[in-house]
Amino acid sequence: MELTLIFFYVLSSLTVLSALLMVFSKNPVHSILYLIITFFCISGHYVLLNAQFLAIVNIIVYAGAIMVLFLFVVMLMNLNNETLSFGKPTKLLAASLISLLFIVLTIGIFSKNQSATSTAIEPITGEIGLIHNLGTLLYSEYVLPFELSSVLFISAMIGAVMLSKKDEEILD
Repeated sequence: MELTLIFFYVLSSLTVLSALLMVFSKNPVHSILYLIITFFCISGHYVLLNAQFLAIVNIIVYAGAIMVLFLFVVMLMNLNNETLSFGKPTKLLAASLISLLFIVLTIGIFSKNQSATSTAIEPITGEIGLIHNLGTLLYSEYVLPFELSSVLFISAMIGAVMLSKKDEEILD
């Protein structure tokens, strides 16, 4: 058995275990910590696929910034009142049907597309996900969509700041 295959199985089992612990944990802080472990395991999968840039961005953006925001939101919420309610039974039925549909579609994708599961990966020698190649392609062929997305992100940030301000602060 190859070393990359062993790493894949270890990372996969750790990813599934930490995701399940995140879902079934009763303490929200523990759930966030399990989600951070899941993000690190997914970054390990990116490294195995020779996509180092995606691995670093996943760690910085998701495990770093987003999880800190989640942790602050959980800490600021009043979690002393525990009321367990799923709402109307129709919501529970709709969620169950959507989950079942997702599982059926996932099984259908994996059973129909045998070429995607048998494609060989170049774990060490491949140059697909290297940062140099990604940067060259991003700033040459895709420079216009890249710059338009930055304008979109800036306008979204300005909109979020404007929505968070009160009406009296805007008029002054």
